[in-house]
Amino acid sequence: MNRLEIEFPRERNTFEPGEEIDLTVSWELEEAPERIELRLVWNTSGKGTTDLEIVQAVPFEFPSPFETRQTRMTLPGSPYSFSGKLITLQWGLELIAFPSEESTRREIVIAPSGTEVRLKSIKQTEQVI
Repeated sequence: MNRLEIEFPRERNTFEPGEEIDLTVSWELEEAPERIELRLVWNTSGKGTTDLEIVQAVPFEFPSPFETRQTRMTLPGSPYSFSGKLITLQWGLELIAFPSEESTRREIVIAPSGTEVRLKSIKQTEQVI
C-alpha cells in the first residue's frame, strides 16, 4: 500500500503570516515515482466558483520508493485564512507523487496569532457599534 505523509513541527497547524516552517515529508510507494512535489496552496469554498492557487512548489528530484526528506518554507504574508457565511479561504500543504498523482493534504491556518479570521455580516457589525 502507498503512503505519503507531511509532518509539521511540534504537530502545529496554525502559523503566523511570513513565518518560516520546517517540514518533514515521507513516502512509501510500490514503485519509484518520477518526482515528488510539496505544494503550498489556498482554495476557496462556499457559494460561487471555487478558486485554487498554488503559491509555492518544492520538487524532490530523483526520489526512491521509500524516503524521508526535510524542507523549509516561508509562508506568505497573505491572504489570511478566513471563514464567513458565504465563502471560506483555506490553506493546505499537498504532497503529490508523479506520474500517479497520488497525494495527501494537510490543512493549515495562516493568520495573525494563528487564528482564522471570522467574517461577520454587515448587520452583526452594525449592532456592535
